Amino acid sequence: MIRNFKHTWHRDILIWRKVLPNSVQRGFSLVEMAVVMVILAMLIGGLLSPLTAQIDQRNMNETQKSLFEIKQALIGFAVTTGRLPCPAISASNGDEKVTCVALADRHGYIPWAMLGVPKLDAWGRMFRYSVTPAYAGPVGTLVLSPPTARDITIQTRDATGTLVNITNPNNIPAIVLSHGKNGYGATDDLGAVIAVPAPNVDETTNATNATTFVDQVPKDPSSAGGEYDDIVTWISPNILFSSMVAAGRLP
Repeated sequence: MIRNFKHTWHRDILIWRKVLPNSVQRGFSLVEMAVVMVILAMLIGGLLSPLTAQIDQRNMNETQKSLFEIKQALIGFAVTTGRLPCPAISASNGDEKVTCVALADRHGYIPWAMLGVPKLDAWGRMFRYSVTPAYAGPVGTLVLSPPTARDITIQTRDATGTLVNITNPNNIPAIVLSHGKNGYGATDDLGAVIAVPAPNVDETTNATNATTFVDQVPKDPSSAGGEYDDIVTWISPNILFSSMVAAGRLP
């Protein structure tokens, strides 16, 4: 009896397979595959989002660490030599320029080879550097009383989107910055410059202005001043002077 039942069951399946069109049989398999693919896509998408965020944060942390090291190297250079360095000679030559009195010479790249610091940020682009010419002049140019004049101003945007100063006007001797993840305005390791989109007003300022810079939290393209993800740091004149006084470089 059991044997007959099994035989009948098996025969019924064969009959149904013959009756059902091949397209129906194949369609069921395609639907299953489609469902599996959708589930896999959702799983992969869910995994990639936090992974991308982790990579972005790691690059941010690495770049901020490099900027801190560069600041320390600049202060160390001033303590050793009695002045700040000029920018690098070029995108391929990391020694400093002989002089940086001219506007075009004072705004460039960090002299990475001479300072022994990273040339590139975590996104593979060069660190930008601008210095007050009087602070990168001949030894003995810097004086404490009255202090040698600075000419760099750092700004940000307030809650209304208006640019406001976050340092006293013309009070910073030198700045260093990374052009961030989007890289607008930056120069890569091969010397190619990434153009800044016209709406990105604040990133354009950081890429082209030698005496005024904008520092703010990352902003999307709809924000006042346009998209922004630059990372800016600067040398405090008080820290610079106190370090040089402690080292006997200033009376």
